Amino acid sequence: MKSLGSIRRSFAPWADPTAKPYISFQNVTKRFGDFTAVDNLSLNIYQREFFALLGASGCGKSTLLRMLAGFEDPTSGDIILDGQSIKGIPPYRRPVNMMFQSYALFPHMSVEKNIAFGLKQDGMPKTEIAERVAQMLKLVKLEKFAARKPHQLSGGQRQRVALARSIAKRPKVLLLDEPLGALDKKLREETQFELMDLQQDLGLTFVVVTHDQEEAMTMADRIAVMSAGKVIQVATPAEIYEAPNSRFVADFIGDVNIFEGKVKAATGTTLEVAAKSGFTVDVATPETQPVGADAAIAVRPEKLRVSSQAPANTTVNAVEGEIWDIAYLGDMTVFHVRLSDGKVVKASMLNAAREMDDPLAYEQKVWVSFAANAGVVLKG
Repeated sequence: MKSLGSIRRSFAPWADPTAKPYISFQNVTKRFGDFTAVDNLSLNIYQREFFALLGASGCGKSTLLRMLAGFEDPTSGDIILDGQSIKGIPPYRRPVNMMFQSYALFPHMSVEKNIAFGLKQDGMPKTEIAERVAQMLKLVKLEKFAARKPHQLSGGQRQRVALARSIAKRPKVLLLDEPLGALDKKLREETQFELMDLQQDLGLTFVVVTHDQEEAMTMADRIAVMSAGKVIQVATPAEIYEAPNSRFVADFIGDVNIFEGKVKAATGTTLEVAAKSGFTVDVATPETQPVGADAAIAVRPEKLRVSSQAPANTTVNAVEGEIWDIAYLGDMTVFHVRLSDGKVVKASMLNAAREMDDPLAYEQKVWVSFAANAGVVLKG
């Protein structure tokens, strides 16, 4: 079975036409004066899904999260949760909880009292509170730190306390607003996997807002890429990366090389494009376009091969250039190659061996090549 990337789990209710969404934004618009933060947006999220809202600052993702939490009301449209409209219901009556980027811990309270705070507000009996807090401490591996105050904890530990407090009330949905932004890179990467495992263990629906592409790609079952208050594409991380539905998504997610040109021929399985950089691009695609039409082909850097030797076929998907820059990153090397028309393409190649027989150098003449199934035709 062919697939766009590895499959983390078989969970995919969005592929089932009979499955009902757990959260549904229905033609939701949110305006602040003359500014439209969310523009007639419709979006479905399913129960037990780890869903990411991804986009640059000001795209509307945090506003969408705040409307789901109840901190903002839609100007128009409706939000459905578990079959019921939650429009107009105050935050404290919604079966959702929100974990903020700042964590918002009470500095004068111990870890266990921070976790217990919401349970006490709900009037839960003391014995049940103690049992629930113990469960949460064990879940986030902070049993030994129960008596400490927030200032006595590391950033990662404070993040876990905030998470434990958020899930202690067992909400139907947990909302996370840039939850890992305050952590250093290594700890952030470790915590991403911990969050994924925790979400699956708890069986909750997680909705996370982030501007970090790698974070969204790592954790989410699906990603909604947003821009100017609209959803541009909703898909799995692999589909977003390997099959972007537009130039915006291709350029926003990861690095990409885009070859512009005119269609020379289309067979129904292959599109042949005369690229402006002076070579022919063949891309495997079921879509056809009229001869002479403008076309743009996106190819990810890791799918380009850079070599001092000419490929077997130099007439298709191969072009000569000169190495303009080199970045050695340990696990891979990144090459910037300048083509004859001045276009600079980026290629990343895995350093599979410790030593190289034919290392590439600055200003060296090289060939850049790629397979027909490496590229994707951009629609807009």
